[in-house]
Amino acid sequence: MPPVAETVLDEVEAEGGEDAGPGPRTGAPARRGARAAGAAALLTAVLFCLATALSRSHPFGPVTRNVVDLGQQYLPYHAYWRSFLRGETHGDAFLNWNSGFGANFLGDVGTYLSSPVDLLVVFFPADRIELALYVVTAVKITAAGAAMAALLLRLRPGPWPVAAALGTAYALSGWTFNFGSTVPMWLDGLAAFPLLCLVGEWARTGRRPVLGPLVVALAWIANFYTAYMATLGAAVVLAVRLLTAEETATVRRRLAGALRAARSVLVGVGLAAPLVAVVFLGTKTADPTPEVTFAPAAWTDVLARFLPATASTASPALFIGTPALLLALTLPFNRAVAPRVRAALTAAVVLVTLSLQWEPTHLLWHAGASPNGVPYRQAFVLCGLLLIAAWFSVAGGVPRPAALLAGGALLGGLAWAARGSVDIDRWTFPASGAAALLALIAALLALAAARREPSGAVGGNHRDSTGTAPEAPTGDNRENSTATARQDSARTALKAPARPARLLPLLAVLLLVAAQAGEAAVTGKRIEEQQRAEVAWSPRTGPWHEAAAREVARADAWPRHRTDPGEVPGGNDVLLVGGQGADYYSSLTSETTSRTLVSLGFGAYAKGRHPVTLDNPVTDALFSVGTRMRSEPAEPVRQDAPPRATVTATTVPVPPLVTVRPSARPAGPSGDSAFARQERLLGASVYELPAPRRTGRALVAHCPAGSEVWFWAPEYRGTATLAGQRPVRFDGKPPAVSAAMGALGTVPASGEVRIALDPEGRARLPREPVGCLVRARLDTAVDRLTATGATRVRTTGHTVTAALPPGSTGVAVLAVPRISGWSCAAGDADLRPARAYEGLVAVPLDGRADTVHCSFRPPGLRLGGAVGAAALLALAATGVLHRRRSRG
Repeated sequence: MPPVAETVLDEVEAEGGEDAGPGPRTGAPARRGARAAGAAALLTAVLFCLATALSRSHPFGPVTRNVVDLGQQYLPYHAYWRSFLRGETHGDAFLNWNSGFGANFLGDVGTYLSSPVDLLVVFFPADRIELALYVVTAVKITAAGAAMAALLLRLRPGPWPVAAALGTAYALSGWTFNFGSTVPMWLDGLAAFPLLCLVGEWARTGRRPVLGPLVVALAWIANFYTAYMATLGAAVVLAVRLLTAEETATVRRRLAGALRAARSVLVGVGLAAPLVAVVFLGTKTADPTPEVTFAPAAWTDVLARFLPATASTASPALFIGTPALLLALTLPFNRAVAPRVRAALTAAVVLVTLSLQWEPTHLLWHAGASPNGVPYRQAFVLCGLLLIAAWFSVAGGVPRPAALLAGGALLGGLAWAARGSVDIDRWTFPASGAAALLALIAALLALAAARREPSGAVGGNHRDSTGTAPEAPTGDNRENSTATARQDSARTALKAPARPARLLPLLAVLLLVAAQAGEAAVTGKRIEEQQRAEVAWSPRTGPWHEAAAREVARADAWPRHRTDPGEVPGGNDVLLVGGQGADYYSSLTSETTSRTLVSLGFGAYAKGRHPVTLDNPVTDALFSVGTRMRSEPAEPVRQDAPPRATVTATTVPVPPLVTVRPSARPAGPSGDSAFARQERLLGASVYELPAPRRTGRALVAHCPAGSEVWFWAPEYRGTATLAGQRPVRFDGKPPAVSAAMGALGTVPASGEVRIALDPEGRARLPREPVGCLVRARLDTAVDRLTATGATRVRTTGHTVTAALPPGSTGVAVLAVPRISGWSCAAGDADLRPARAYEGLVAVPLDGRADTVHCSFRPPGLRLGGAVGAAALLALAATGVLHRRRSRG
């Protein structure tokens, strides 16, 4: 785009205002940056909402957006975050009593909720949490577009409308639509990348030594996972700038700039350490997922992902818009850009692209561990580098026809090579072709405008006013001064330009924006539609969730006993509707929680990191679940309507939250089945465990008449049917899914148990798949534990205090998984790390103490606090030294 475009736009905007006069304007670069950021933010927000509306997704349509983890994790967590911020939860910042029978909440805050933007949920009513999360998502994407537009103008002066368009292209990249918009926590990294590049610019030029670390700290606090990737990407950009900018033309200046940048990062990460350390140590104790061996995507698919309307989790999402990609591809051939800038930026783009496909660098991008699920989470960094390359190619003017032809040839070759990819959508080539056509027309109009510039003005490919040809500049500063001279010369010469000369550059900018905008909207629409058709989804929140929340609020008796909301569509039920159940889905789900619950017959998804509720009277007694909700759906769950159901609550006597057992070693039957483990933890034999005989596709056994038949086979997928009863579905699929124990019916008077199996594939059964529960035995065990258990239980945010019968001996057992961070004491003794009793928190008793006290502190908090304090001191020292140096 020729400088005359910016000149005309500035004059039109300032007409009749204080900036309308001739001559240089004070603060013009700052105003251009603000204009670019504001325009990028507005355009990004409009296009993101337009893409949602075109796909008929909520809140602009009836169809759910809650695909995969958006519905299973992020929506429930933001619902709980809203309740927490409003003081409506039982837990505090350390402990979440609602999930997994007690979970490390500070670790989840640092993983999912620590972005300042997430605080917006507090302003929305409880029944509008989906709208709140959509607004949070849109604000993060909008902020990323504004930050990139501002960064581009900081890297090199140029026409602010083009910077705004490229900022929008970054914010609405394929990565955003395919990954970021459904994983809102990653969007903080999208915004962090341009901000960290700006920190690198400050460090390179010796500016803002205090603000820089604060920006780094904010990025790492918001989401340290993607901030780590953004930091690596910003280091690449800084390396390019140190090697190419005239201000750092000497080795000494380059080294000084690099050291200042390193200081900013170290101090900033140190400031974030109180949260980062908790999350880091939380991942060390989390349920481990199976190891993943990185397999690079086919290059055909990689190339296809540069094109619009493509979606996949197995290849990097690299779409930035055909016009922006074309401009980036012209950089190696654009002789108006300094040779070393062309070489350095081109090398950076190529090397980062290759790093996506090489396992050692893949592991570097992901902090040493290949992730489950999306293997190309760092692709937003490459999108940003491509847009920086595009900006350097266009900031000084439209590339010459030769460069445009060369870039177009590369783009055509890329599209041709990608034609056979499975990721190509029916909209891909029509959308790309239309955008390319609009971009071509925009380029021709801009070139025509450049030719019509008066003699005093300089177009994108003429010599500047000093006589220096831009084909061979001496450095980045020379390019910046040349561009500024062009703009000033154009303003002077165009005091009264001909109307066609004013309209051509405006029309060129409008066509460029239209091309980018149309492609982005189509891409967002198609990706949302493809995701809903191909991946797991959760329905919108609505009457079912509201009915469950009302029943939970009415029946809640915490800490006298727990209330489990049962199964509500979407997962992480207790975070959405309240209660204190087992359901819990987090990247930080403790291995102790997962293994303990699964071993007792609970089901689990996500390779163990999502244990779910179990409607079983024995486990209800073990975990003091006194009230249980059960739902009867009124209709099948659909994508385009919130579900409805009838919710009922049942309350039964259960032991208190703290019980007393006779010894530290649980007594009970031997065996490794879930039935035997339940009995050992309960301290009583309540099941008959027959040795079933397998005949074909049936299990045959004998049990006491009237007892309840339970089937346990965590790896079984299919149905199991007790004779005369309805089939019961089991969904075991190791290692991703463990099937929960399920009730099949009541044993008939004959005592014969005949279970028909209808497996999908091979039927994998444990040695003891059948247990017959005798209710009278369970009632006796519950009465005994109640009589010897706590007489009073009091809880605060992260503590439990229980009063015990005098003379209690053995071990007090708190019905909470013994995750790292629990400390307990009997009587007035000092707190010590809690012991474990079959996976639960335990406190030894000697008969003298009549109270026990337990407290939870997230592991890493003390270490992180110490590091954070040291970093704060370092930041203060940096500020003092900088002020003294400035005064001197």
